[in-house]
Amino acid sequence: MKNLVKTFLPWGFLAVALMTSPVYAVNPPAATNAVPAKADSEGDKAWLEVEKALKPPVPPAEWNQKQPSKEEISAFNEKQKAGLINAIDKLHAFYTKFPQHPKAEDARKDEFQMLQYAKQMGIESRSAEFEARKQERIKSGVAGEDEKFGARMKEIQKEAMKKRSEGEAAVMGELEKGVRQVQKEFPKRTEIYEMLLMIANSSDDSKKAREIAKEISQSGAGDDIKQGAEELLKKLERVGKPVVIKFKAVDGREVDTTKMTNKVVLIDFWATWCGPCVAEIPHVKEAYAKFHSKGFEIIGLSFDQDKSKLEKFVAEKKMEWPQYFDGKGWQNEYGQQYGINSIPVMWLLDKKGNLRDVNGRDDLASKVEKMLAE
Repeated sequence: MKNLVKTFLPWGFLAVALMTSPVYAVNPPAATNAVPAKADSEGDKAWLEVEKALKPPVPPAEWNQKQPSKEEISAFNEKQKAGLINAIDKLHAFYTKFPQHPKAEDARKDEFQMLQYAKQMGIESRSAEFEARKQERIKSGVAGEDEKFGARMKEIQKEAMKKRSEGEAAVMGELEKGVRQVQKEFPKRTEIYEMLLMIANSSDDSKKAREIAKEISQSGAGDDIKQGAEELLKKLERVGKPVVIKFKAVDGREVDTTKMTNKVVLIDFWATWCGPCVAEIPHVKEAYAKFHSKGFEIIGLSFDQDKSKLEKFVAEKKMEWPQYFDGKGWQNEYGQQYGINSIPVMWLLDKKGNLRDVNGRDDLASKVEKMLAE
């Protein structure tokens, strides 16, 4: 049953696997599994109705014996959503009508938690309600630090995205500005360093990226974030230095970056199974078509493990540049040598064969054109 549950329940709802626990709450209402209290008043009677609404729909027993169809899973998901909406409405009606009832505050908390679940399940009709409740909790002082921090981070991300028309650099600049403000408000939140590391990794300003990475490495960030900062520093240390790559491509071509002087070269660390990598192909092909005759070259370093799949993909997409393949996946020889632990990664080498830009994805065509003109 555990493996099956994952096919139809969103994260946070695995309690249904127990077949008896409420699906809608991480910390279920105290009375849900207890012996129902005696209904001595109208409010008590209403609360008993709320408890009934809080009980989740149970997957059909036969699903323990056979895999349900996509249609059956979809129907069950819709049943879950309907039950969740009903529970939210019951809770809201309860604390609105009986604000002095001992369970009123529990009802408010449970409603907010289930509104979060509704958002996770993609119930758009409840998104505005969730945001309204969140703001109410923050203004009233009920919200905890996590909630307040999350709200502030969402605010600054929203502001940063207003800069999209100005390019990624403008978005990241605005995001850093906002993150620094939140850092003053929440100086102990380690998530701040995660955001700063993302900003540093996206920056075309190697000096700024290096400063941020050093700040993180000397901070109270978690070990994984510090490791990411150290890896970024190592990558930045390569800027301005030659990148030596030699191999025989899958199509038989010999590739040697030391013999590609007077060329602007894009080194593309990628894989056919990487969605963001595949999404970049049209932009890369466009730049190649426009500038190849003027001295622009591309080298693909594939993290694939199936050579035939790579060859077929490259042919179908009409990717004319050479591809490196060793079948080692994440243990790709050049990926290991250059510390590549996520893809896509695009590096640009200048006409001297030196690494100039470690974020070639951002405005690739413009960067290539400028470097060719040097």
